[in-house]
Amino acid sequence: MTRFIFITGGVVSSLGKGLMAASLAALLQARGYKVRIRKFDPYLNVDPGTMSPYQHGEVYVTDDGAETDLDLGHYERFTGVSARQSDNVTSGRIYQTIIQRERRGDYLGATVQVIPHVTDAIKEFALADTDDLDFVLCEIGGTVGDIESLPFIEAIRQLRNDLGRDRTLSVHVTLVPYIAAAGELKTKPTQHSVRELTSLGIQPDLLLCRCEHPLPDGERAKIAAFCNVRKQAVIPALDAQSIYAVPLQYHGEGLDDEVLHAFGIKDAPSPDLARWQDIMNRFNNPEGEVTIGVVGKYVGLQDAYKSLHEALVHGGMANHVKVNVKWLDAELFENEEELAANLEPMHAILVPGGFGERGSEGKIASVKFAREHKVPFFGICLGMQMACIEAARNTSGIAEASTTEFGDTDEPVVGLITEWMTKEGAEARAAGGDLGGTMRLGAYDARLDGNSHAGAIYGATMISERHRHRYEVNSHYTDRLRDGGLLFSGMSPDGALPEIVERPDHPWFIGVQFHPELKSRPFEPHPLFASFIKAAVAQSRLV
Repeated sequence: MTRFIFITGGVVSSLGKGLMAASLAALLQARGYKVRIRKFDPYLNVDPGTMSPYQHGEVYVTDDGAETDLDLGHYERFTGVSARQSDNVTSGRIYQTIIQRERRGDYLGATVQVIPHVTDAIKEFALADTDDLDFVLCEIGGTVGDIESLPFIEAIRQLRNDLGRDRTLSVHVTLVPYIAAAGELKTKPTQHSVRELTSLGIQPDLLLCRCEHPLPDGERAKIAAFCNVRKQAVIPALDAQSIYAVPLQYHGEGLDDEVLHAFGIKDAPSPDLARWQDIMNRFNNPEGEVTIGVVGKYVGLQDAYKSLHEALVHGGMANHVKVNVKWLDAELFENEEELAANLEPMHAILVPGGFGERGSEGKIASVKFAREHKVPFFGICLGMQMACIEAARNTSGIAEASTTEFGDTDEPVVGLITEWMTKEGAEARAAGGDLGGTMRLGAYDARLDGNSHAGAIYGATMISERHRHRYEVNSHYTDRLRDGGLLFSGMSPDGALPEIVERPDHPWFIGVQFHPELKSRPFEPHPLFASFIKAAVAQSRLV
């Protein structure tokens, strides 16, 4: 029997519902249960693929090619369960589906309304492909009281009636702010938030109270009394030293025990938390530290590179070192003095993915610095393309090398891809078509050169990695780039698309067209990141 846990948030946004959902799922998984997490996003975009990273953080890509909310990255990193397209839905996608059905005449002339048509579509999404699961956790984006989230709140109210209270649970995440002038925590915002949710037909079973100071027993009892829950169901959630400490912290506060109690499950096995204890032991007891310079264009918002940051942390755990990430604005590095001053202290340099011309010359200059000074270099997606353009200009004699992404060029070392092969056959895109969902998205295979550095790192000749891009390194230039010292150590299975480049004459210089950070886990660091941090450790001993 599949049980559903609905997670809502109140008072303010950014309380950590996604992290809470991931942590609870990890705790249930540690008890032997099979779990899946889903995200309902109230915004009208069909998906976050066309949003600026400054609007919504990174776009997380699944194996099956869905562009999704960054919270799905938390879900995967904490549970190891690969997300699917069906695990993230937006209001835009719901309405798009309904309008398509209406245009086809599927509603047989009925007036299409929020209730029942929109709410039924949301319920279909929540219930799809759940028969083999013990728990499905559904996170509702936004804050209770927002107009756009009302259809989702109504849908989960209906689901609680449809499925019965023995199969559903409502968890509400709220804020208990500390008022410095009064010297105390205030419970009133939580009371108002629960009242708002209750007025919409949902009585929460469990409250997760985010607070900066320990929640006194009296305030906990007060919240329980005014919000109509058990005192044990008021769970304090203090700030943690690391996101990976959260599962252990929540277990210590009794979160998973209270969830099982609410479902009437009395014979649950004790959780095996050895995995999380090992992670925190590695995090808390590093044997050294390294500094990685990330040269990007969205460095003003770290959530724009969330998975990248976590993958670097995982690489540090694999090498028992602390990783200090220095976020560097690529635009500054078009000034040579700024470039040297900022990059010389770095133990390794990483140029991540991105879109558009802004900061591109700074990224190319960073690649050149890493190549000439023998500093470990990792280029991801656009970072690999910039590495190829740098090689073309400075080691292959193609002075005007550029990419068509930035405009017309006589030397398109990187160009727009309009057709590529998938497992299902040829996939085509029009150059002037829609932007949303039209990239090479999701998992694709790559064949590795067995004598390459990449091949040794992976220990395999065939790999699968996730992609998100429209432009590719032009294979017409590969021979000239090889003459300039680049090795194309990974190619698509048909040999048409470069996937990995490296420099055999460099201590550690690798560029990849895909996004390996999306598959890194704290308990299973991605091999490229583990190797990259290992190279940074070696570099730190030379500096």
